[in-house]
Amino acid sequence: MQTPSGHPVESTSAKRLVVLASGGGSNLAALLAAHDDAAYGARVVGVVTDNPAAGALDLAHDAGVASVVVSPKDFHDRSAWNDGISEAVAVFLPDYVVLAGFMRILAPSFVRRYEGRLVNTHPALLPSFPGAHGVRDALAHGVKVTGCTVHLVDEGVDTGPIIAQSAVPVLDGDDEGMLHERIKIAERALLVETVGRIAREGLYVAGRQVTIG
Repeated sequence: MQTPSGHPVESTSAKRLVVLASGGGSNLAALLAAHDDAAYGARVVGVVTDNPAAGALDLAHDAGVASVVVSPKDFHDRSAWNDGISEAVAVFLPDYVVLAGFMRILAPSFVRRYEGRLVNTHPALLPSFPGAHGVRDALAHGVKVTGCTVHLVDEGVDTGPIIAQSAVPVLDGDDEGMLHERIKIAERALLVETVGRIAREGLYVAGRQVTIG
């Protein structure tokens, strides 16, 4: 596990976000851009990745946000890696943890630790088409409308309570790449809007019913 690099973004009032990402970090970039709005209510204070080549690291560096790599290859087994992820996130004292293209399943102990504060995005309208291939599966099924979901993480795969959703039409001639690019646009906007509202207004969960404010 590499030690954090950069400098955490401090705020006395904004909710502290830690973002977990594995790839280029387009959702992270959108959350970082929200820093420009002083009234947004949340700030990214740390970025954690399992991939030392993740573009999210460059985004964090450019924004002056601390980052840490927790690569599975640096640990002797999955349990040790789970502990490493948990320790890396805890350093930043997050109010919320946002999974933004993080491609690994988190341990039940991690999920329980941040229960009600662990937010994920998915490129389909859950509960339809969960899993790693939501865009492909929706297209193969022939749906005319798909979209994206922001949801709380539980111990299942894309099974947590739904916070917000946005619909995206499936157009004639769409392939997986074309459809996914349009979903990503909606996903970034939905994530930024939803996280900001949660930070400003609070999140209330009763069973599977989630209310902001």
